[in-house]
Amino acid sequence: MFDIKVFNSALAQLEEERGIPREKIMEAIEQAIAAAYKKDYGKKDQIVRAFFDAETGTVSFEQIKIVADETTVRMPSEEDEETAEETSGNVSRASLSHEHHGETQSDEEEILPLFNPERHILVEDAKRMKKDIAVGDEMIFPLESKDDYGRIAAQTAKQVIIQKIREAEKESVMGEYADRKGDIVSGTIQRVERGTVFVDLDRATGIIPYEEQIPTEHYRQGMRIRAYMFDVAETPRGVSIRLSRSHPEFLRRLFEMEAPEVASGVVELKSIAREPGSRSKVAVYSNDAHVDPIGACVGQRGMRVSTIMNELAGEKIDIILWDEKPDRFVAAALSPARVLGIEIDETRRAAKVTVPSEQLSLAIGKGGQNARLAVKLTGWNIDIAGDDGTTEEMFSEEALHHKHSFTEDEDEEGYISLGAVIEDVTEEQESDVAPGLHETEDDQATDADKTEEAIETQEPSDDEKTK
Repeated sequence: MFDIKVFNSALAQLEEERGIPREKIMEAIEQAIAAAYKKDYGKKDQIVRAFFDAETGTVSFEQIKIVADETTVRMPSEEDEETAEETSGNVSRASLSHEHHGETQSDEEEILPLFNPERHILVEDAKRMKKDIAVGDEMIFPLESKDDYGRIAAQTAKQVIIQKIREAEKESVMGEYADRKGDIVSGTIQRVERGTVFVDLDRATGIIPYEEQIPTEHYRQGMRIRAYMFDVAETPRGVSIRLSRSHPEFLRRLFEMEAPEVASGVVELKSIAREPGSRSKVAVYSNDAHVDPIGACVGQRGMRVSTIMNELAGEKIDIILWDEKPDRFVAAALSPARVLGIEIDETRRAAKVTVPSEQLSLAIGKGGQNARLAVKLTGWNIDIAGDDGTTEEMFSEEALHHKHSFTEDEDEEGYISLGAVIEDVTEEQESDVAPGLHETEDDQATDADKTEEAIETQEPSDDEKTK
């Protein structure tokens, strides 16, 4: 007999650490004891149940038989006996006989189990012992208790306990993380294998696939990380938790964490367009006329949006005001470029936008990024043209032949986030700055030449004349 106090303490510890209910653990132990009993003292097809009393440590056993009749089981026949004797696994004589005569078994005969006296009892026999018994009920027969089990039975019990505890733990983890689907979780990076990041989430391990990572980030073992949980699924190998740092909803959840107005629903993030690690555009709207949606997301001195940008590895965020009118919304989505005119085709859901020719590069963005994000944000097809008739294609050809496309510095200066009004750095302004630098160098060279000439042509002093 084992120590009941130690046993109950182990149960409590297992329940606390693994999060498995005590009832599940007791059920696993009882099934394991029943399996061990059947292994040493039972028969092959018997249904054996065990009941363990955690207070006294005693175990009782019983055999279960299902009440059946001709509608629930099929009685053994000579053909069934001949089929049972065959071990080759080939088609039985009965099936060959039926096929020879063109007969096929009905679906009912195929699904009905064969009557087994070890697990079934006919309803006529059951009513002799209990009058109110019905087909499908269980008849319970007590079994003699045993305390001595062999090595194989003990090993069987051990395997049953381990399997049941794993299944119960899987259910517990699944129930915990299934409710957190769509939230941000925090964990520690375990390892990085073939581009996939494995994150320790305490009771489970989440994975960040390569396509769900921010391209500009570098992950290392032991690094604390936050990610968006977008999928939780149960697999034969355990609970699969898939995380993402590039998902648009990750940005939404970050704003909810940083801005109380967004979390409460006063400020809504109507749509989000992301190119992870580079730039995002967010359309915001306020349900309260007294709350500025852009200011709520930006925060005092830009603290809120700066925190989010740091979390996203420096990803720049443009916050614009959402408008129910498509022309205003499309014009705002193309900021910081200034829109001169816009034509809306609601049937094709397309917009033709006119901007100043000197801001065409700003409206399109580096590599077409600004226009691409505007299309994702609004859901409209946008064609951009300059006020002098220059189109996007013309601009691309000019940039290709003359290598006069906007530079990365111009892009960084031209994009001021937070939806603020900015001054554009135009090509004319840049051309005004560049000549100044060259003139300064020429001036310096000219001054040096003049100094050398002055030295060469300088007249001798009075002392030199005296000498």
